Amino acid sequence: MTSDWTTIRASDFIDFNPRLSIKKGTVATKVAMDKLLPFTKKIPETEQAEFSGGSKFSNGDTIMARITPCLENGKTAFVDTLAADEIAFGSTEFIVLRAKEGISDPQFIYYLAISPAFRNIAIKSMVGSSGRQRVQQSVLNELELKVPCLEKQRQLGAFLAGFDEKIALNNEISGNLKRQAQAIYQEWFILRIADCPGDYHKVSLADLMDYAGGSQPPASEFISEARNGYIRFVQIRDYESDAHITYIPVSSRNKLCNESDIMIARYGAALGRICFGINGAYNVALAKVFPKQMHYREFLRCYLSSRVFYEGINNKGGRSAQAGFNQSDIRSFEVFIPKRESVFYEFDAIARPIFESRLHIIKENQKLALLRDTLLPKLMSGEIELSEVQ
Repeated sequence: MTSDWTTIRASDFIDFNPRLSIKKGTVATKVAMDKLLPFTKKIPETEQAEFSGGSKFSNGDTIMARITPCLENGKTAFVDTLAADEIAFGSTEFIVLRAKEGISDPQFIYYLAISPAFRNIAIKSMVGSSGRQRVQQSVLNELELKVPCLEKQRQLGAFLAGFDEKIALNNEISGNLKRQAQAIYQEWFILRIADCPGDYHKVSLADLMDYAGGSQPPASEFISEARNGYIRFVQIRDYESDAHITYIPVSSRNKLCNESDIMIARYGAALGRICFGINGAYNVALAKVFPKQMHYREFLRCYLSSRVFYEGINNKGGRSAQAGFNQSDIRSFEVFIPKRESVFYEFDAIARPIFESRLHIIKENQKLALLRDTLLPKLMSGEIELSEVQ
């Protein structure tokens, strides 16, 4: 560590929960904590709502969950999409971190907030009843930090932001590719039915696919690092973030998936979500799709990603999300398909390259996130210099 790093108290470096004013009843931008994605800098979704209380923030601020399990799940975001001088609000369970002018850099503050040195202290400070513990802000105020000069903060913040900007751009491209595939599916398998109804017939979804749920080894077998004799344990949360990678012993009881398989979230709030992109052994909250014919695969990927399936699987029998779905639910879906089998081959030839491009993006983002997360603690602590990385 060079001489341009100094030790400073966090409250002298960060303005915690800065004073901002929104009149009660005013309609303003709201950031809901449940919309934040794990360890994702960008705020994916906001809404307009009447202000009745909560944390207030503006562009350049970092918002960090202070309650369990949201903090452990990485719900920390950087505010940068508001209008000039706009004040937004969110849950009282956010801690707002603002850079002090002339002392600290806003982006550096964000990466500091998600670095292990800061997060671990915040998590250890939590007090309260089980499941509703909260960070003690007084502990953060007194935390001693080793930080570089302002210019180096800006350099580090910009460098690390480059990873997140590339990941965000890749996600936009992937989203566009998904919409292209869905538009082609809509044209081929929905709109054409009206023009040529005699070319299609109705079948059960179970005529096109089978599925198998995963396995659930005991938590005592989980480890957090790769090791000989172990395999990655794939959970729904892993399709959002690699922050909590888990490994389990290789076993004949494991149910395996590869990165191309269509996976359906089977339980809980994610019920009906379609995932792909990870190799490993999947858990009981996921189901793997087995197309009856391989040339059905991209058709099924598009159909299962449609609102028709998502809303249908969430409404079947009026059951709660915790009940999941079963084989009778799959049989109950009626699907119009072309009588001419060659249409599936033709669609697969168009849709498969789109899917493969999305898969390439997913793998690239996984590498970018791994590199960012490997470098972040070393750069933020001064263990390595930016010049060494570049």
